[in-house]
Amino acid sequence: MTSHHRTNPQSQKNDENIAPAPRVSVQAFCETVEAASAVQAAGEDRRLAKAHLKIQMGGLPAAIEAYRSSPTPNVIVVEGNGQEVLLGGLDQLAGVCDAGTRVVVMGRANDVLLYRELVRRGVSDYVLVPAAPLDVVRSICNLFSTPEAASVGRIIAVVGARGGVGASTIAHNIAWTIARDLAMDAVVVDLDLAFGTAGLDYNQDPMQGIADAVFSPERIDTAFVDRLLAKCTDHLSLLAAPATLERVYDFSIEAFDAIFDTLRSTMPCIVLDVPHQWTGWTRRALIRADDILIVATPDLASLRNTKNLFELLKAARPNDRPPLYCLNQVGLPKRPEIPAAEFAKAIESAPVAALPFDAQTFGLAANNGQMIAEVSGSHKTIPQFVEIAQQLTGRGEVKKAARSSRLAPLLGKLLRK
Repeated sequence: MTSHHRTNPQSQKNDENIAPAPRVSVQAFCETVEAASAVQAAGEDRRLAKAHLKIQMGGLPAAIEAYRSSPTPNVIVVEGNGQEVLLGGLDQLAGVCDAGTRVVVMGRANDVLLYRELVRRGVSDYVLVPAAPLDVVRSICNLFSTPEAASVGRIIAVVGARGGVGASTIAHNIAWTIARDLAMDAVVVDLDLAFGTAGLDYNQDPMQGIADAVFSPERIDTAFVDRLLAKCTDHLSLLAAPATLERVYDFSIEAFDAIFDTLRSTMPCIVLDVPHQWTGWTRRALIRADDILIVATPDLASLRNTKNLFELLKAARPNDRPPLYCLNQVGLPKRPEIPAAEFAKAIESAPVAALPFDAQTFGLAANNGQMIAEVSGSHKTIPQFVEIAQQLTGRGEVKKAARSSRLAPLLGKLLRK
C-alpha cells in the first residue's frame, strides 16, 4: 500500500470542483448495501467516467482472499468496522498488495486515533459511512490530483436551447466579464468549427485554433495547445474555430477529451461555446462540464428544449448542481412571449438572468468585434453578465479597478445581494 494521505475526514471541504480521475482500475469490497450503493452511485459520476469500477461484497476478508493469487488494481476501496479487526485486516491486505496500490477505507468510527493508525499503515484516505456518492468521488479523484492540480480549471459549457437564441454572444460576453471583472484567466473554446463567431466577436483572425488540435490528437500537450491560443486581453484567450467549409467536421465521442483535459491543467476557467446540435461529442461536453448555462428565448420551442436539457443533464449529473439558464431577447417588439414566471414554473427553476432585446447595441457590438461593455459602458445587461459570471465561477468579488464611476452603484447593489 502506498501512503497518499490527502484529506482528513474531519476537515474535508465541500468543493465541487474536483479534478476527474484518469483511466484507472478501482475495486471495492463492501460489507453493507449502504456503502455499496454509495460506491455504485459514485461510479456513475462524470468525474469517474474514465475509471473502471468493480464492486463486490465481503469487505476486507474478501479483498485479502481475492489478491492472494491476482494482481491488485490502482485503487482498492474496503469497508471495515471495529478497530482491531480493521487494523489487523489491513496488515494482511498489505502483505498481498502490489507496490503503488492506493487503499481507501470506509468505516463508521469517527475516531482521530484510528485515523492516525490508518495513515501510519499507508492508507490513502478514510471515508465515513454513511457516505454520499460525492464523498467517494472526491476521495478517489484526489488520489490522482497533483498539488498544482488543486486549482484545476473549471469548465463552463454554454449552449442554446435552440438555434438563433444568441448563446454564442452570451458565452463570449460572459467569458470577457470573467476575465475583466473577476480578473480570472479564461479561454473561450469555439466548438462550432464550421460557423463559429468567436473570432468575429473578439475581432481576432488567428491562423490556428481548435481544428489544429482536434485533427492532430497525437500532438496535444500543454505547449502545443498554448501555441494555438489567440490573446484577446490580458486575461482572456481564444481557441478559435476555422469557420470554413473546406472539410466536414464529424467527430468521435471522445474527440475533444484530450484538449479539455490539457486546458484544465493550465487555465482556471474554460468557457465552451457549444453549438446547437445533438451529437455524441456535444452531449459528452455538456455532461462533463463543471457548470452549464442554457440560453433560451421566451417561446414554446425554447421552453420545451430547455426542459428536455434540464431533465437529461440532471439525470446524467446527479452529484452536480442543476444547469443554470437565462432568458435572452426578452421584449422583442410584437412577439408573443411566455412570461419568465411561467417559464420558471415549467422548468422548476428561476432564470439566472433575463436579458432584454436590444438590436441596436448587440448589432453594433457584433459588427465592431466588441463586447457590450465596450460599446456601452452603462448598458443594463452588464450587471447581469457579472451576476451570471459570478454564479458560474463561484467568485463573489468584482475586481475594483474594473468598475467605472457609472457602473459602481449598479455593481455595488449587485454584490450586496
